[in-house]
Amino acid sequence: MSDYVTIVALTVGACVVVGGLGVVVLHLLRRASLRYQLVVAGLLPVAAVTATVVINVWLMFLSPHDSTVITIALITAVPLAVLASWWIMRRVAVGSARLSAAMQQLIGDSLPSDIAAAPVETPPGSPEVPAELAVVLNELDSTRQTLAEARRRQQAAEDARRELVAFMSHDLRTPLAGLRALAEGLEDGVVTDVPRALRHLRATVGRMSHLVDDLFELSRVQGARPARPETLVSLTELIMDVASESAGVARGARVRLDVDVPADDRLAVLGSADDLARALTNLVANAVRHTDPGQQVRLVGGRAADGHVRVEVIDRCGGIPAENLARVFDVGWRGNEARSGDGGAGLGLAIARGVVESHDGRIAVDNVSGGCRFAVDLPQSGPARAERAESRS
Repeated sequence: MSDYVTIVALTVGACVVVGGLGVVVLHLLRRASLRYQLVVAGLLPVAAVTATVVINVWLMFLSPHDSTVITIALITAVPLAVLASWWIMRRVAVGSARLSAAMQQLIGDSLPSDIAAAPVETPPGSPEVPAELAVVLNELDSTRQTLAEARRRQQAAEDARRELVAFMSHDLRTPLAGLRALAEGLEDGVVTDVPRALRHLRATVGRMSHLVDDLFELSRVQGARPARPETLVSLTELIMDVASESAGVARGARVRLDVDVPADDRLAVLGSADDLARALTNLVANAVRHTDPGQQVRLVGGRAADGHVRVEVIDRCGGIPAENLARVFDVGWRGNEARSGDGGAGLGLAIARGVVESHDGRIAVDNVSGGCRFAVDLPQSGPARAERAESRS
């Protein structure tokens, strides 16, 4: 029994000594390549067993035959340990190289477009990497895609801002130049029909005031706004009011304005009646403007498939090119068949989208037979929300 205790004690002691030496060696190699550290870590168990066998043979606890067999096994195990360590290290090295390449690509994508990033080369080797590194690579790829999408949105917003500034500069420069020429003519006495000149001045100032009002409204619906009181807005009344206000414009354009609303008054939303009316007015005015004389514009109210309250404005404009549908609601955008909705500045549809989104709704446009359809979906007011709104009012 004492021999077994001695063997256990010697084995533990040898393992402790070899382990301590291994820790020292790993500490010395802490700044070296990871492959050397893995090789040392893989050889430590073999070295511990070898030291234990040598000690037990020296103390005659093992026969020469047994020690020879164990020595052969250890000699065979050493190359296997080295090969296994090398194989693991190769996978780690490939994964690390791919991780480094992904980081370089992420950094390159984050650089400004005018700064050329160094080309990123995918490291050779097996595509298989350890699970932990694969998770990091997937996260980096997801982050890179998210940053790329954010950068595209930022670039699109910057392009829209530049277009808006260019359009607004043009739209303001022309009437200002006319006002200046007319004022100089009145001052020099060149203009003889003063009442007509004053009417022209008033009309021009009115158009410029409308343009400034649209800019202010766009800033209000897109920026941080103070909390507004929630009021119950009837869909039927809202559509009828907008149709009544737009009837004069439709008659002037010789366009028939048809209204189709539910007979009951159960469809209601919570929000600002003025803001929603302005959004619908912009949509109707935009539809009338792009519909040929003798055609009709339909204003339809009802329910969407998901239970939302829906308002549709359907015109006979001939349709919008597919490549322009995604940009219809962009600020300041005007294409060949632009649907600006405000007569020039490209703000009407952008204001409509801002109003709808501020009411937790959604707005979309698609082509239908002979024209296009603008659909506004708003969350319907439930009984509890309606009671709260009525109590607040």
